[in-house]
Amino acid sequence: MTSIKDGDTVRIHYTGTLLDGTVFDSSDGREPLEFVVGSGQIIPGLDEALPGMAEGDKKKVNIPCDQAYGPINPALMQGVPRDAIPDEIPLEIGLQLQMQTPQGQPMPVTVAEVGEEEVMLDANHPLAGKDLTFDFEVVSVNAG
Repeated sequence: MTSIKDGDTVRIHYTGTLLDGTVFDSSDGREPLEFVVGSGQIIPGLDEALPGMAEGDKKKVNIPCDQAYGPINPALMQGVPRDAIPDEIPLEIGLQLQMQTPQGQPMPVTVAEVGEEEVMLDANHPLAGKDLTFDFEVVSVNAG
């Protein structure tokens, strides 16, 4: 069997969990995830776990936040006056909203805090600042 190396296209089945065991994503019931190893298409910690593996191999890896979605970036937290948000939007912590960047690009945000005068919106990835665990199996390898 050929060992996986950068540039190979692989397909994996996986389950991603937080350290407390909460599943945040899984390919269960879906097609395997396909990507090119070393291309930056997936988080670095998972990408770096693949070289040397082969089709049929299974592995469990713990990935620190700096090798996953990164630490929480305080610059991506922004307070918005509460009266700037339309009344029909129910302001609940955890609510996902979409804003626009100054360039007009859509940007997903999460309501992090709701105060009397201000609402704190968080544009960090929902898994930023979290260490992750992936259980995965290599389904196929195509040499690059």
